[in-house]
Amino acid sequence: MYRPRHFDINDNSALFRVMRDNSFALLVSAGGGGLVASHIPLSLNADGEGPGRLFGHVARANDQWRRFDGKTEAMAVFQGVHAYVSPSWYVSETMVPTWNYVAVHAYGRPKVIADATAVRGHLERLVATYESPATGPWSMDRLPDDYVQRMIKGIVAFEMPIERLEGKFKLSQNRSAADREGAIKGLEGSGDAVAREVARLMREFAPAD
Repeated sequence: MYRPRHFDINDNSALFRVMRDNSFALLVSAGGGGLVASHIPLSLNADGEGPGRLFGHVARANDQWRRFDGKTEAMAVFQGVHAYVSPSWYVSETMVPTWNYVAVHAYGRPKVIADATAVRGHLERLVATYESPATGPWSMDRLPDDYVQRMIKGIVAFEMPIERLEGKFKLSQNRSAADREGAIKGLEGSGDAVAREVARLMREFAPAD
């Protein structure tokens, strides 16, 4: 990913936050037949020292899993918040429109999880993650075991040890403090919750002028 120095973020904790907050990712795999991609939730396990691992699954009918051989590189794209920035918000004259955004790319070589017990564990953790905000969250324990086993046969689970992370937080760090403040106020006044979150991140990641 093209990352000018102003926007290049190497802090794993900041990158992990984006990945967890925007876990419905795009997984792109290379191969002899060209590129293939799937839009899937990816769960991050990064409790240790390194960049961690991603876990996910695809339908068995989705041929992308055949590239999960532990050798073929894949890229997971996590798109964070983004917003249009109007030049009318800047103090400086002769400016042009732009788009501020946050994105993380994770690279690795996915490999299939063959053990059915491990696959079920992955699914249970995934469900628990997304059900946690609910009152009286649903769990897989409500399903008959034979039904769960049939469903597991219809998917292919995988893990992807992360070999490399790239983070780009394009948040007007290359603009003057006055221009950044103008853009922040413009976003804060837009009435859009996502735009306001972009404004908050612009303050958090503002350079020391």
